Amino acid sequence: MEYCRILFDVYPVDKLVNYIVSDSEFHTLNSWRRENQSTHELMSALAAVGPPNPREDPECCSILHGLVAAVEALCKITELQHERRTALMDTAERVANRGRIICLTNAKSDTNVRMLEDYIQETISEQNKLAAGSDRLMAIQQCELVVIHIYPQGEDTLVSDRPKKEISPLLTSEVHSVRAGRHLASKLNILVQQHFDLASTTITNIPMKPTLNVCEQEEQHANTSANYDVELLHHRDAHMEFFKSGDLHMAGTSTRENGVKETMTLKWCTPRTNSIELHYCTGAYRISPTDVNSRPSSCLTNFLLNGRSVLLEQPRKSGSKVISHMLSSHGGEIFLHVLNSNRSTLEDPPSISEGCGGRVTDYRITDFGEFMRDNRLTPVAESSYEPSGKLPVERAKAQLERYTRYWPMIISQTTIFNMQAVVPLANLIVKEALTEEDVLTCQKTIYNLVDMERKNDPLPISTVGSRGKGPKRDEQYRIMWNELETLVKTHAGATDRHQRVLDCIVACRSKPPEEEERKKRGRKREDREDRTEKNASKETEDKSWQESERLKGLLEKDDQESEVIKDSPDSPEPLNKKPRLIPEDVQPPERAKGPATLLSMWTNRITVANSRKHQEFFGRASSVNSKFELYQHLKEENGMDAHENGKATR
Repeated sequence: MEYCRILFDVYPVDKLVNYIVSDSEFHTLNSWRRENQSTHELMSALAAVGPPNPREDPECCSILHGLVAAVEALCKITELQHERRTALMDTAERVANRGRIICLTNAKSDTNVRMLEDYIQETISEQNKLAAGSDRLMAIQQCELVVIHIYPQGEDTLVSDRPKKEISPLLTSEVHSVRAGRHLASKLNILVQQHFDLASTTITNIPMKPTLNVCEQEEQHANTSANYDVELLHHRDAHMEFFKSGDLHMAGTSTRENGVKETMTLKWCTPRTNSIELHYCTGAYRISPTDVNSRPSSCLTNFLLNGRSVLLEQPRKSGSKVISHMLSSHGGEIFLHVLNSNRSTLEDPPSISEGCGGRVTDYRITDFGEFMRDNRLTPVAESSYEPSGKLPVERAKAQLERYTRYWPMIISQTTIFNMQAVVPLANLIVKEALTEEDVLTCQKTIYNLVDMERKNDPLPISTVGSRGKGPKRDEQYRIMWNELETLVKTHAGATDRHQRVLDCIVACRSKPPEEEERKKRGRKREDREDRTEKNASKETEDKSWQESERLKGLLEKDDQESEVIKDSPDSPEPLNKKPRLIPEDVQPPERAKGPATLLSMWTNRITVANSRKHQEFFGRASSVNSKFELYQHLKEENGMDAHENGKATR
């Protein structure tokens, strides 16, 4: 009954169900008429059948009576089929007659199930023969049999599950083994989604507050508010935007414990709306609660039927919220509206510099313009039709498919399309058929690339998002050859000449041993140069540090000597004047073998600049071997000898 309820809620018309009960004979609970397609009619008819008769012989009760009646019912013409056959009098045979038989029974074994399948196949063949000679019957073109084996609690099943299998061109069959009770309801819920393209959406964080007029009876017995969830079923197209954009993980897809049924999670958005507010909707789909008798489902249904609307947002861990759906009622029926969360088609088109990828702006705009010119549609004269009978539109589609087999959209994602040397090959390889001249041109292009690699010419490799100098030259050519081989492989199966171009690339990529040895020596030389450059810079830094430390040590040593002379009691009172070190007294540091450091250059500059700011002392200017005798006038006046150190002896 739940299967029929969900079906009638989502598809109130055009999806018909004929309910048949079988014991010693079959009992038809309703017909194909539209007024009989409701749960009220089915429950009334099922109550009229009553419980099974315990005094009846079990051998007389068989499911075969109901299966024969089901095949006969499928051959009957429905009102919708009659209307379409009447509208298409000349082509009435185009109206199809397909159906599904869902058999709920307790089979004894797999052999018993196969017997049921054979019996239905024979019955379909017999009924199709009767329908061929009658205007009130239609032959069955396709029938799908779904056998649901129900076994009691506490027992093991004797029938194994089996996926859909084709028994004959007219009949397919599948088997499901289900435990009685709530497991049966869950299985039917899953099957109705599979049979009628339904999907599940769970509305979370629905508040129970008196201000929302939701669950007022429960609020009277509780002083605190709570949130609850409600699962809804609807057509799968309501999730189409998620499938197109690939944002299923952003919408909160989750799987139930049975591992089969998936549900999309949407959050209740607190700002509610009224029906008078207009929203840009791209679709509206009827909904059906999964658990219609639960208190949360009843409260949500009553809340929406009172004329209120609820916005639903996608659950996100960060960023601004995205409102993607809305629940609202129209004419006593609740619909799930799909709101446009992307750029509206009514707005101005985006600039090409903005790009559909956000920050991605390096699109191949110029190449795309050439691509449009090469694939422009033009009127075709009748005389230009091919003898093979292929329509021009089919030829245009085939050409467009060839041109787009490999066509990167972003400049940084391709190397060969940024090289002028590859243009001849890229323009020729997409042709439907190549001539011998085209093959020679492609081979010449490949040989030119080999020559470029031998000369170690640079390639237009994008370094966006990478640090340093980018990939080495060998790695650049490896990327280029891989992309070129990918391009040619997509067209290699067209003709033998396309395959010859691919063979040429493969042959050129397989380098001889001496070429590999040369490449290896080149890589070693590059690595050695890199290491030498790093070591030289490190050595220069070390020597600069050592030189600065040596100069600092000399200054500290002079300070210590002056302090010792002053504090020694045996030494005479020294002069207050401290001898100045001339540039010649200080030996210049040994020049580093590498380039001059910044410290040495700055020290030399300061020394030269200071030497020009004062007049040189007389003694220092007239010294011999950087030495000058002091107090020479005392020797002349007193007749004393002067020593080299300038100290007189009495």
